[in-house]
Amino acid sequence: MSDSILNTITLTVPGMGSDHCAGIVRKTLEGLDGVGDIQTNIANHHVSVTIEASGPDGDTLKEAVEGAGYDVAAVQTTDEAEDSDSDAEIEEAYLSQARKRLIIAAVPTTLIMLLMMPHMFWQPIPGYLAIIAVLAFPVVFLYGGIATHKSTWRSLKNGTFNMDVLISMGSLPPYLIGLVGFVYPMTSFIEMAATIMTFHLLGRYLEALAKGRASQAIRRLMTLGAKTARVERGGEEVEVPVKELAPGDIMIVRPGDKIPTDGEVVEGESHLDESIATGESIPIYKSTGDSVIGATINKEGRLRVKATRVGGDTFLSQVVRLIDQAQGSRVPIQEFADRMTGRFVPAVLAIALASLIAWTVFPDALRPILDWGSTFLPWVNPEAATPVLAILAAIAVLVIACPCALGLATPTALMVGSGIGAERGILIRSGEAIQTFKDVKVMVLDKTGTITRGEPKLTEAVPAEGVEESRLLTLAASVENASEHPIARAIVDGARERDVKPGEVSEFRSTGARGVSGKVGDEAVLIGNRRLLEEEGVTGLDALADDMQALENKGRTVVIVAVDGQALGLVAVADTLKQESVEAIRGMHELGLHVVMITGDNERAARAVADEVGIDEVQAGVLPEGKVDAIRALQEKHGNHVAMVGDGINDAAALKQANVGIAIGAGADVAIEAADVTLVRGELTAVVDAMHLSRATFGKIVQNLIWASAYNVAAIPIAAIGLLHPMIGVIAMTTSSLSVIGNSLLLKRRYAREQPGGE
Repeated sequence: MSDSILNTITLTVPGMGSDHCAGIVRKTLEGLDGVGDIQTNIANHHVSVTIEASGPDGDTLKEAVEGAGYDVAAVQTTDEAEDSDSDAEIEEAYLSQARKRLIIAAVPTTLIMLLMMPHMFWQPIPGYLAIIAVLAFPVVFLYGGIATHKSTWRSLKNGTFNMDVLISMGSLPPYLIGLVGFVYPMTSFIEMAATIMTFHLLGRYLEALAKGRASQAIRRLMTLGAKTARVERGGEEVEVPVKELAPGDIMIVRPGDKIPTDGEVVEGESHLDESIATGESIPIYKSTGDSVIGATINKEGRLRVKATRVGGDTFLSQVVRLIDQAQGSRVPIQEFADRMTGRFVPAVLAIALASLIAWTVFPDALRPILDWGSTFLPWVNPEAATPVLAILAAIAVLVIACPCALGLATPTALMVGSGIGAERGILIRSGEAIQTFKDVKVMVLDKTGTITRGEPKLTEAVPAEGVEESRLLTLAASVENASEHPIARAIVDGARERDVKPGEVSEFRSTGARGVSGKVGDEAVLIGNRRLLEEEGVTGLDALADDMQALENKGRTVVIVAVDGQALGLVAVADTLKQESVEAIRGMHELGLHVVMITGDNERAARAVADEVGIDEVQAGVLPEGKVDAIRALQEKHGNHVAMVGDGINDAAALKQANVGIAIGAGADVAIEAADVTLVRGELTAVVDAMHLSRATFGKIVQNLIWASAYNVAAIPIAAIGLLHPMIGVIAMTTSSLSVIGNSLLLKRRYAREQPGGE
């Protein structure tokens, strides 16, 4: 694409109900000049088209798609397409239209069935053929079937074959052949034409309902945001629509209010319910300087929050966009299904024609099959005329073969799986990641911020013999309180957590990276490494040597505290483990993963952390640019089955190199953008949850594809030899599609739990 990209236009195509349909739409649009990237999303019937400045407008795109046989319900710009209210209105209109078409078809078809029973088995009805022809006409030709036939005509005119071709071929010929009965006595097929079309419309309606249930998660997310915000304008509080917020606005958030948009607390403190983002029900404490997420709920305190992201840049919008991408993405296994469906319709038409010819030319050779089938299949009639049997077999092939179930197999499973992931704080960017994730054999973890908290913390205080711990910590915290060094802050904060208050310090002096000194009252305090204290002539160091060595072997950074030239004790600081790290790595081992830690830290500190959490392999002292090479080496050793978890800017390139990149959601935006999977709640245990979800989702895709393929492979030959009545076939076709959707929805039962933001 050139730098002249103007816009992205989104078309809503209600009839695009499978990947086969999406492929036809993509192929049609790719033929237009000025069209760049094309993304189809079967879940919400969207086609997003990136166009250049000189490219086609929305009306041209609409005309092209309609020319391929698909109606376009809406043409929207990017901002309009992200409007949840607009999407809901379009979806409701489509559902309403499907319901109306079904009712208009079902009423006359029901009357036809009620008349057919007595006419066939008890008492012939005068003028029966004329009555059913009139009743069936609006079902097959007018409001009931007109959309299907228009789609078929456009499809054939453009040299493509969509699912509607089979339905038209299964309903129009039976109706027209049935009219022959007015001039030549023969079996009527008009009832069959009406029934096929009605069940087709029933299937479309039920699919729309089922898809709506499957996509509830994304719709719920899209409606959770606040509608208005209180902001400071001209020294006063005013209420404005959230759409009018701009970065830098100061928002007033009262207890019980939703945070209007992403921002930073500039005044106040409170606990926020962030379950919408993290899936965790425990409120999170927030105070000045902390970031907050739009649509989360302020539980008790009054906050002043500066807006940092608005509109499509907010966390909620990014989540919706990620889910949207995942639901519309393609899984490598789907390429097989695409190749099948791309050739399927022409093949079915050929089989139907061959069946018609075979029954016409070789009826005597085929009738024994019907004699056998009639013993256990009540709809099989071996005594029927040869033309009737030929027509029944051909029509049965057409309707039973409609590969809707095959087209629905992947998108419905992705739809449900990505929705479940979003509710659990797991955002999977693409369908490809789901398939790749299940085959991962090696899990690479960054240390700082992934396994550990990413900030130093006081871990141990070891006083010399005869010295109280409180005295050691009081003197250390008093001097370190005058320093801004991260280790100093960790010592001060750790002392306060132990109810030790720092005292006043005078004559404070820093010796760079070696240590600090100062006077606390009348006592001269020196804090630093062993070399500094030896140079200053401090005594009593040998008595602390063994404890110091043991702490350093555990990966601690150790400083010695001395008073008036005498060693008082040791204070140890370390980047502590996240609470869930041990559990998470144990879960990875249970999944059969080889766990590797790659870190820029020194070998001793890295090994100490690895031993504590059960890491299998450690690569220490690796610079950011070296992480990519380390991932490549692991891929060569273990095959392309390597995933990596990271949270920082220095992890972004390695996340891209890995077969599956996993970003901790609390980390840097660039890492999240580079990743295939984002863990919003920032807990390492979510990696295990994500892998279980990816395996379950891919399992559903495979189950769906096997079921749909086996159904068609088994049903077509049965129909071709005359053992399957067309009306039974259309019921089975609809049931097959719904069973695929239902199987995908079973994922929800497996992961059933209270929904964030629900009642």
